[in-house]
Amino acid sequence: MKKTKWMTMAAVMTLSTSLAFAAPHDGFKGKGGKRGGRHGELSQRMAEKLNLTDAQKKQIEAINRGFRDNNKAVFESARALREQFHAAKEANDTAKLEALKPQLEQQRTQMQQLRQAHQAQIVAVLTPEQRTQWEAMKAEREARRGERGPRGNRGNRGNRR
Repeated sequence: MKKTKWMTMAAVMTLSTSLAFAAPHDGFKGKGGKRGGRHGELSQRMAEKLNLTDAQKKQIEAINRGFRDNNKAVFESARALREQFHAAKEANDTAKLEALKPQLEQQRTQMQQLRQAHQAQIVAVLTPEQRTQWEAMKAEREARRGERGPRGNRGNRGNRR
């Protein structure tokens, strides 16, 4: 696969991941109709693993809510750009794809900055022991990502198009 395709794919995946973490968690019915969906379960697991106090949970919920509210326009713009990209890909419009790549890269960078600032706010709520555990959880997650490879554990599904 060409380097530009990998970069584009990485940009799209990064944007998608950022939006997934920024998506509403409170009362959201995710896959399978479970209250909280995958993201609610993730937040619950994080709270349990870090042994968060009720006050910390409320602070983090407020940080997450503020992050979603303050960046709603950015997320909507990213979603629209992804839709344009996918439509151009479906239409095999290489000119449109090439025109969208710089915008995707710019949004990827913006999303990374937003996510880093968001995580810094969350980490500021944690105790030193919880911060150590948080870093260990992040390292563990990165190691799992490395094991799955660039396409995740989806196998060859991404090669259909």
